[in-house]
Amino acid sequence: MIEQQTSLILSPYAELYDKLIPKDNFLRRINELVDFSFILEKLQDRYCRNNGRYAVHPIRMFKYLLLKQIYDVSDVDIVERSKTDLALKYFLDMAPEDDVINPSSLTKFRKLRIEPTKEEWDKGEGSLLDDLIQKTVEVAIEQGVIESKTIIVDATHTTSRYCAKSASEYLKEKAKLVRKTAYKFDASMKEKFPEKPTGSDINETREYCEKMLEVIEKEEAIKGVPAVKEKVNYLQEVLTDCQTEATQSSDPDARIGHKSQDHAFFGYKSHLAVTKERIITAASVTTGEKSDGKYLKELVNKSRAAGMDVDTVIGDTAYSGTDNLTFAQQEGNFQFITKLHPVITNGKRNEDDGFEFNKDADMFACPAGHLAVRKRIKRRKAGDNRNHQMSYYFDVEKCKKCPLQAGCYNGTKTKSYSVTVKAAVHAEHEKFQETELFKTLAKDRYIVEAKNGELKNQHGYDQASNSGLLGMELQSATTIFVVNLKRILKLIDQK
Repeated sequence: MIEQQTSLILSPYAELYDKLIPKDNFLRRINELVDFSFILEKLQDRYCRNNGRYAVHPIRMFKYLLLKQIYDVSDVDIVERSKTDLALKYFLDMAPEDDVINPSSLTKFRKLRIEPTKEEWDKGEGSLLDDLIQKTVEVAIEQGVIESKTIIVDATHTTSRYCAKSASEYLKEKAKLVRKTAYKFDASMKEKFPEKPTGSDINETREYCEKMLEVIEKEEAIKGVPAVKEKVNYLQEVLTDCQTEATQSSDPDARIGHKSQDHAFFGYKSHLAVTKERIITAASVTTGEKSDGKYLKELVNKSRAAGMDVDTVIGDTAYSGTDNLTFAQQEGNFQFITKLHPVITNGKRNEDDGFEFNKDADMFACPAGHLAVRKRIKRRKAGDNRNHQMSYYFDVEKCKKCPLQAGCYNGTKTKSYSVTVKAAVHAEHEKFQETELFKTLAKDRYIVEAKNGELKNQHGYDQASNSGLLGMELQSATTIFVVNLKRILKLIDQK
């Protein structure tokens, strides 16, 4: 159950807060600026209303998560610090003499209260990220610190805390766990298992694992041991996964993305919309391989839902696709400041075929995530009214081993993907981008780059603190909430 009273502190020592915590203390100002009751409204249905012991209030638990983000420390350290730091206890709505929580409670709170259910996740409901951003935008508008009607969009990457491994490496790792566990119960199994593979060929490793599982299946004394059975089940699951995934990791949702043709990362992307005042108005967290341009409409709609009046959107070439230009002119009804790219601005390709253009690498990536290794433009002869065509060529050695080759690669000597360039439908926008107005507005794009740097350099956003997409979204939610509040307070001071 949830306690009904949380704001009234009855303590003979409560006056210490007024005497020892300055009026300009950051945590004190946040408490005065933000009404956290929206957290209770969001989470109260996840608690039993009329049975059981009183739980630590959800607002207090949520504030613990914010403190973790503000001070960039572990669960144990933030709880330990809150024992003696009066500013933290004041922020947590505790009396000076109150006991703190057990650090393990934060793990349970994240897993049982904060994370949306699978049904909510599938429906796109229950997003703490959207709720927290909307709350900060609401506060910013109330305080009069957002005056512009412009948002700048971009995506920033966050690397996984785990390393990506090839499917072969991952299978070998799990097979090793099976062997070590089996040896604990029967040392003679060392002589019964097949010879370990020495190469990195996935088919060879898969065959070895299957033979090893067959050996265990024949050993009645071993296969029924719970510890062995657990490792065997895990290996069988990985074997199934490796039929369709080229890479594996302890972070199941992380994917390989590309910052340039020579720079790849393993992790996630955060698609952001930022005002000229450097307040984040919308965000969407995805796996690392997703294309930036597909999230423009979502970012604009989320910004408007948060209370922003959007009449101008600034983005780089990743957002200059046909769909986005059409959305800006018609449904979106905003001035779109994006420089056309001669490849991705055409409408002459099937955008559902799985091939995605990576503007950082200036190459297309196939459905399996492999970048093209070279490109060549095919120019039309004089008198041919058709558009020029750009062909991207892939490494066929990777295609031969790719689990997604069916319907994509048929054994030919080369594998290419072609698109037309500079379609006529963009003539109007091409003229607009040569105007002084366009060039002046485009100069503000640096703002979102600066915000990305702040998130990474000051708030640890360069690496995920948890595994999984849900964990990354929680990290994004608390980080952006804190960053926005800091910015709002700074803008208030500048008024």
